[in-house]
Order: sequence, then C-alpha cells, then structure tokens
Amino acid sequence: MNCSFPLLTIKNKALLPIVQGGMGVGISASRLSGAVAHENCMGTIASVDLRHLHPDLLEESQKNPTEEQYNRLNCIALDREIKSALANSDGQGMIAVNVMKAVKDHKAHVRQACESGAHAIVMGAGLPLDLPDMTEDFPNVALLPILSESRGIGIVLKRWLKKNRLPDAIIIEHPNHAAGHLGAPSLASAVHDEKFEFSRVLTEAREIIKSLGLESEKIPMILAGGMANAQKIKTAICEWGASAIQVGTAFAVTREGDAHENFKRTLLGATTEQIVEFMSVAGLPARGVMNNFLKGYLNREQKLQENAKADPKRCTQGLNCLSVCGLRDGLNKVGQFCIDLKLAAAYRGEVTKGLFFRGKDPLPFGDQIRSVKETIAYLLGEKVSA
Repeated sequence: MNCSFPLLTIKNKALLPIVQGGMGVGISASRLSGAVAHENCMGTIASVDLRHLHPDLLEESQKNPTEEQYNRLNCIALDREIKSALANSDGQGMIAVNVMKAVKDHKAHVRQACESGAHAIVMGAGLPLDLPDMTEDFPNVALLPILSESRGIGIVLKRWLKKNRLPDAIIIEHPNHAAGHLGAPSLASAVHDEKFEFSRVLTEAREIIKSLGLESEKIPMILAGGMANAQKIKTAICEWGASAIQVGTAFAVTREGDAHENFKRTLLGATTEQIVEFMSVAGLPARGVMNNFLKGYLNREQKLQENAKADPKRCTQGLNCLSVCGLRDGLNKVGQFCIDLKLAAAYRGEVTKGLFFRGKDPLPFGDQIRSVKETIAYLLGEKVSA
C-alpha cells in the first residue's frame, strides 16, 4: 500500500503511521492485530482476561475459580493470541501487547508478552514508571507508554532516564475523544481541560525532551483519540509533526475485529447522544455506549455508592483483577459493578448486558462493517469505494 506520509520507525522497523489501539476484553486479539500488522502497521492485543476467547481455558477456570488459576490461564491465553497474531501477520508490521498498569497482574502479562515474542509493550491506565525494570531481560522489545499530558510525559522520561532507557515512542491519548478508560482525574477535566489538546502536548513534550538534553525527533509521538479521520491525520502528521496516529473503535468494527457482530453493530449504531462519560470501577473516567445495563446502573449509581463497602466477596467474578476496584474496595466515588463481567458480555455481543466502550467521534464508513485493509487505506487518505 502506497503512503505519502513519512513512515513510523520503531526498533529499526519502518511501518505505515497507523497504530491499532488495544481494546479489552477480547475486542483486539490475534485476528484483528494480526490483520493490522499484515498491512505493515502496528497491531495491538489487549492482554486483559483473554481466557474468554478460549473455551477450554474458560471451562478450566470455572472448575477451579481462584485468583491464581485465573492469572495462570490468562497468561496461557495471551501466549496463544500472540503466537496466532504473529502467524496472521505473515512477518509484516509489528505485534504489540497493551497491558493496563491498573491490572493487578500486569507484571506477569508484560513478562508473558515478551517471552511469547511480542514486538512491543504498550502501557497506560497509570504511569508506567517501572516498565523498563519489567522488560530489562528483553532489550529488543519496544516500550510505548500511553500518556495524556506533558507533565506525565516529563515524569516518565526523567524516571526512565535514570534506568538508561527511553520510550521507543509515546502515545498521547486525548481524554475528550478516546474510548474506554480515560487518562484524566475526573469527568470534568476529561472533557474541558485544555492541557490535553494535541498541539499543546506535542509542543510541551518537545520542550521537555530538549530540556533533558535529548533529540525530540528520536522519540516518535503517536496521537490517539478521535483520529479516525483522514483530514485530522493529515493535520496531525503534516502540520503538527506527529509521527503516527492510533485508532481503536474504527478497527474494532472491522470484519477482522475479534468481537461478536452484535458488538460491532452496537458501536456502529450509537448516536452522539448515546455516547456518554461515566466513572469506571478503576477510579478513572470512561466513555461508552448508553444501553440497558448502563442506563440502569447510572440510575442506581448514587444508592450503590452510598452502600459501598470493602468486601472481596462483592467482586462478581472473584477475579481480584484490578489493583483498585470501586466495587471490591468500597470506593464510594467510583463505579460499583464488575467491569470484567460486563466487558466479557460485550465481547460476546450481549447487547443489553454488556459494557460497550466507544470513542465519541464519527467512524470512517458510517454504519458499515468494512475490512482492516479498507480502513487503513481510508486513514491514509486513499479513495475507498462505497
């Protein structure tokens, strides 16, 4: 595929400047990430609770529902998905694994990803200050922190410099446009704070990099959130000097997307009014589609929060999956539901029961389900037939 944009170079690998964002549970696994990498882009597997994609592992976990067993089986699932994605990519592009810092077992996921042959680790949902320590035995694995504003970028760079490591790229995610967990301390700041504006963050990040005696050109900047638009991509790369863009929802609804077709139709059919912000159980704002579950939950949220109490038995799945969980830990200002249970239902296409994360911006092909190849062509400014 031809491209007039500069290529994105990570670990001496020249890629088209398109990164597919990690989406869990099971929304971006081997099929989607492998298809994206096959087009010489970066495909990303979301590491969280991939056992849902493997009936034998799901059955085994139900026979022995312990935290240790869940974690072991999820690492087996992650290994399978990485190896399958690498096979699907046919040696093209790169396969990354997105690991949420907020997940309790994130260190095991990082190590498994490296051992299974992933080309890169992407980490967000918390400052990935110790990611270089987790990957010190795997120097050839690229490291990409996800951050939303320049202060966080400065903190990560200074800490990583002390470990003689720099990011191979930085993903800058705008909370006012992205789907899923948002990198902002509150709903109000997620929507309104100007410190998250891409052009501002790029300028401030370059100033920080130069102040540390580094060359800003050597750390690619990848913009994420609301970027599934050819004109926005042209502005980001050609005018602002971004190295690439990351897209999530537009890839989730492709033919190769790993989730059920009902999941894709739910995202494609969501109106602007149905895309809402709310507080997730991880203590971060989130963005998703208003459906029967979310409407019912938000109507009861105040009462549930008033009755919040710290009790591991309230964890619906018994997973103990997050480092901080509003439901399990009795945090009365954040979500009071089992996020793993609801995301798994969304993956299965259970329209009324699942939690469907979605970005707030229009998608490239309206309500159509198209291929990964067509989506990448559109993002790179090529004409795609109706």
